[in-house]
Amino acid sequence: MKNWRITLSLFLIYFLFAILLNSVGTVILQVIHQYDVSKPAASILEAFKDLSIAGVSFVAASFLPRVGYRHSMLIALALMAFASAAMPLLPGFFTTKMFFMCAGMSFALVKVSVYSAIGLLTEDEKGHAQLMNLLEGTFMVGVLSGYWLFSAFIDSNDPHSPSWLHVYWVLCGLCVVIFLLLAGAELDESQAQAPESGEAQGFVAMLRLLAKPVVYIFLVSAFLSVLIEQGVTSWLPTFNNEILKLPLAMSVQVTSILAASTAIGRLSFGVLVRKISWYALLNICVIAMGVLVVLTLPLASGLAAGQVADWAHAPVAAFIFPLIGLFMAPIYPVINSLILSALPKHRHAAMTGLIVIFSALGGTSGSLVTAAAFARLGGEVAFYLTLLPMAIILAALFMFRRELNRGHVAQSGQVLQGGAAH
Repeated sequence: MKNWRITLSLFLIYFLFAILLNSVGTVILQVIHQYDVSKPAASILEAFKDLSIAGVSFVAASFLPRVGYRHSMLIALALMAFASAAMPLLPGFFTTKMFFMCAGMSFALVKVSVYSAIGLLTEDEKGHAQLMNLLEGTFMVGVLSGYWLFSAFIDSNDPHSPSWLHVYWVLCGLCVVIFLLLAGAELDESQAQAPESGEAQGFVAMLRLLAKPVVYIFLVSAFLSVLIEQGVTSWLPTFNNEILKLPLAMSVQVTSILAASTAIGRLSFGVLVRKISWYALLNICVIAMGVLVVLTLPLASGLAAGQVADWAHAPVAAFIFPLIGLFMAPIYPVINSLILSALPKHRHAAMTGLIVIFSALGGTSGSLVTAAAFARLGGEVAFYLTLLPMAIILAALFMFRRELNRGHVAQSGQVLQGGAAH
């Protein structure tokens, strides 16, 4: 591994942004109580986050290689330090929306930079897949930590207490520390430049990638996997509070089981893939997700308010349903690694731009659809609806493998090594 300082910086940045981005579910629960907004209105926070990710990613692939990946990450950290400080200084729903807009813009810079840097820091496909899964696993560790960090500042006895806003001083401090570490790191970005002056860059490069069937099939898979993941993650705290009748702080804490199971799933994938092909493993994961939904959601029916005071009295559904993260975990990082490993390094920024755009759109769609279903049909039905995109993912994975095996990935003629074997 090249340059431990830059590698450590990537892990810490991903850890930090996991907390920032995935706090949206916790913040939705808090703003519903503190700022008296409806569920559909609160779900707009997801759109502010994800649409800003998509918007910035749309142009990031063009200017990031020129600005530099390290410099782009420094800009993102500085922006989030100011945005985090604004939350307790200027409390309000408008500030919250602006915070998630800044978080989305910053994460677009970070994700394109990080994904592109992985190719610069690794020598082969095995190393690429390993670092990708470790980073995504670290991301989920950050998500897990975020639930406990936020719950430590939430006052369950007073839903209108602004004490939860003080968590943003901690996040501001983390931004500053990581900024200083990254500022002293070095990253050789020469390989990120196109080898020929006529090579398509930015938006044009993304359009050319879309001409490849394997790319748009991959993007469907990525879109739907994030749709499911974000829909469940963003609304599980509210599900815990309103359907499972858990106290506010506990509703957030129990959601950490989802993050923990997802982290375990991503970190352990490197071991499982040595024994099971990626295609077989992902199919098993999707089917297991569906089975878990069908078997556990009926356990959430008919619960009465006021019965749960601590973890010992929580309904069994509160512990079992979040285990869906274990099976959901490998899908997104694995398909990302497969498509990026098949491309030359100077095309990683363009491909990552597409990944981030469609992931953001999937996240927004997942949250908005789940919010509408939650408000009109109830939380149980909202989560039952995830079975539909799961079925589509199974079909998309079949077509994705077929296209990889045909080798129609990059104009340069590069083919994913071992694609047929997996």
